[in-house]
Amino acid sequence: MKNSIWTASAPSNIALIKYMGKLDGNIPCNASLSYTLDKYRTVVTLKISDNDNFVNSENLSDESVQKFMKHLDYIRQVFGCKEKFYVISENNFQHSAGIASSASSFAALTLCACKAISDLLHIDTPSLKEMSEISRVGSGSSCRSFFSPWSLWQAESAEAIELPILKHELVLIDTKVKPVSSSRAHELVRTSYLFEGRIARAEKRLASLIFALQKKDWQRCYQICWEEFWDMHALFETSNPHFGYFSSQTLQKLRDIEHLWKRYNDGPIVTIDAGANIHLLWHQ
Repeated sequence: MKNSIWTASAPSNIALIKYMGKLDGNIPCNASLSYTLDKYRTVVTLKISDNDNFVNSENLSDESVQKFMKHLDYIRQVFGCKEKFYVISENNFQHSAGIASSASSFAALTLCACKAISDLLHIDTPSLKEMSEISRVGSGSSCRSFFSPWSLWQAESAEAIELPILKHELVLIDTKVKPVSSSRAHELVRTSYLFEGRIARAEKRLASLIFALQKKDWQRCYQICWEEFWDMHALFETSNPHFGYFSSQTLQKLRDIEHLWKRYNDGPIVTIDAGANIHLLWHQ
């Protein structure tokens, strides 16, 4: 057992109804709905070691590495495990570019660590729901990566929700590290005058979007998600200090998509996370 190696993989996800602002323990101020991005994944490998070591293959900042290893320590505390690990984490996509690399990496770490520690302690591996809640403590959005293709996150727990399967396409505009991290954005949005009423707006859109998806009312889905990501980015632009992620290429692509809908009365559902890149979800 001492020479055992454990590996786990987890996908990223993109929220169509965002959560902005959080409470202690990474509890969101409002519920969110996300689509799982199976193509964009993190693979984490753990091996027993005399000391904790992390292979920084993604050029992560020291702060990011410390947060990652802190979560591993938290998982050990949950189970009462004292083993140390050699950790390898690899993404198949660019980190910190608005593709939710923290979601996939913390989900993969949680999956791998729970699997390893359960083997070492000879106990049952926790359920997906339990691991999702453990993962949430390290990275809020990671709790949604345990369920596919759709995940609904409310308070402490995320769960799968049955909705139509869509085809995801990423419009990669900028691969540079974001100027403001998502964690920092969650703090700053509270300074925006638009934050008042934000929770009610998001919750209302959530109910409307679920209903529209169930009815396959694609134009209504597009309209709701369009309003939602602009709402979130307006919080960024009106915070103190204000900041933004959109580039001129982002805005031009959005205009092209808007023109597509106006011309054909059809097209993709559009959303943008805290970054410049655009996510398209096409109905079948």
